[in-house]
Amino acid sequence: MPSTEDHQPNTAVSEGTQEIAARYGRLSAAFVAKIEGVAPNGWGDPTPCDEWNVRDLVGHVTEMCAVHLSMVGRRLGPGPTVDQDPLAAFKHASDRIAGDLADPVRSQAIFDGRFGRWTFAEAIDRAVCNELAIHGWDLARATGQDESIDPSEIPKLWASLKMVGDEAIRNPRVSGPEIPVGPDADEQTKLLSYMGRKV
Repeated sequence: MPSTEDHQPNTAVSEGTQEIAARYGRLSAAFVAKIEGVAPNGWGDPTPCDEWNVRDLVGHVTEMCAVHLSMVGRRLGPGPTVDQDPLAAFKHASDRIAGDLADPVRSQAIFDGRFGRWTFAEAIDRAVCNELAIHGWDLARATGQDESIDPSEIPKLWASLKMVGDEAIRNPRVSGPEIPVGPDADEQTKLLSYMGRKV
């Protein structure tokens, strides 16, 4: 259940939360563009995540939006399912996240989770944004789209990965074993190889 301990009411979203909302908006828009780029017959194609096809991957990222809403006692609400329309389902979930990040109270709702006490905005920044960036690459690789990750995202992704620790990252549903790379590898390759992606 969410906690409101030490929460001070405010009428404006903080600058830090505005930055998180902007980051989420960029990553979400990029993920939408990749969903739009999936061929009509491509939803069953394999992805770098061994257990998931393309539809499953979009479903997982969409589900993570619902999971993080539930952390603060909220529901996603009725909408299209990924089986019915993957693009519409993700947009439905993403719009709800964006709306809550724009709310000064909802964005600061506090919960006690696996990695400590976070606000809703912090959870979106540290977890869901990572999902969008890394699985955005997975989706691009699976569907033959642009695989580049915004270079400004790489340090933020590293920071979040170090925060949760290697034990959590090595969960088979998150990543495979780290793949060694040469000293001349670029930063994106180093990050993805750490996450067990074959670049």
